[in-house]
Amino acid sequence: MISSISHITFVVKNLDKTTELYKELFNAREVYYSGEKKHSLYKERFFIIGDQWIALMEDSNIINRTYHHIAFKIPETDVDYYLAKIKDLNLELKPPRERVQGEGYSIYFYDYDNNLFELHTETLERRLTSYAEVDNI
Repeated sequence: MISSISHITFVVKNLDKTTELYKELFNAREVYYSGEKKHSLYKERFFIIGDQWIALMEDSNIINRTYHHIAFKIPETDVDYYLAKIKDLNLELKPPRERVQGEGYSIYFYDYDNNLFELHTETLERRLTSYAEVDNI
């Protein structure tokens, strides 16, 4: 039986550059660095963001953009803080998608390797309530 997400892995072109991004933007705590050793497919670093284990692996192949993404929950009061930080880090913001009222606010952006991230202000429960309210109108 699945109990939770174990970890999320992103493949990046430059492990050092992305490490700095994660530390600066997500306040990630680095808990492992393989150095030149390869216990897996590539050199890797592990981080804790919130309570989630995030792994980065370095590969120089080009990474294409998709809508696959990870969303971190943030308080609504922190939206401006993160928008400024993303701008300071010279990351590409993606326009927000249309939302159902009450669903919350999201910031979408790409990291240096075309991985898509979302910073979202609401919970699953609130999203389901918002959808139900619209469906009942």
